[in-house]
Amino acid sequence: MWTLEVQTRQRVSFVDITRDVARLVADAGDGAVVVFVPHTTAGVTINEDADPSVRADLEMALERLVPRDLPFAHAEGNSDAHTKASLMGSSVTVPVVAGTPQLGTWQGIYFAEFDGPRRRRVLVTFLPA
Repeated sequence: MWTLEVQTRQRVSFVDITRDVARLVADAGDGAVVVFVPHTTAGVTINEDADPSVRADLEMALERLVPRDLPFAHAEGNSDAHTKASLMGSSVTVPVVAGTPQLGTWQGIYFAEFDGPRRRRVLVTFLPA
């Protein structure tokens, strides 16, 4: 297992970690890679990486679905972040062939921050075929 460190710079952001994950499994052979975020106010997703406006659209849509000013019971002031992280999910699994993640042409792997800025960890595990 490997650990990626991600430093976020704003409260909400989507950080492309595709190249980092690909670098880690480059010598791994065939199998699958699991990317897991061990934080309750952050997540991980796979989506388009060719057009940066997709990330902005995701941020806007999640904010409309779960605005920060809802009457949450959780007292820390980051309940929207917990909810958005649950909607996004804490892990993704990608097939790997000959050390290459089998993402679609336009796909990238994104760490999703909802309570930054923070220093975060992403755990990456290779499962051999």
